[in-house]
Amino acid sequence: MITTQKEIRENFWQEYPEADRRKIKNYAGDGLMYKTDTRVLFVDYVDYLQKSGEISEALAQRVTL
Repeated sequence: MITTQKEIRENFWQEYPEADRRKIKNYAGDGLMYKTDTRVLFVDYVDYLQKSGEISEALAQRVTL
């Protein structure tokens, strides 16, 4: 069972090496964020982990990329 946000992020990048790691300016223009395709892929991955019982619902709710 995965218990930390760091583990989720590491597993995500290993599982999806093709995911775009480049960051763009966020919508407010004061920071950076991953592109939409990468963020959606990450959310789907976290949803899968939670539904398959690999992470808790609480961890799924707080994890960020």
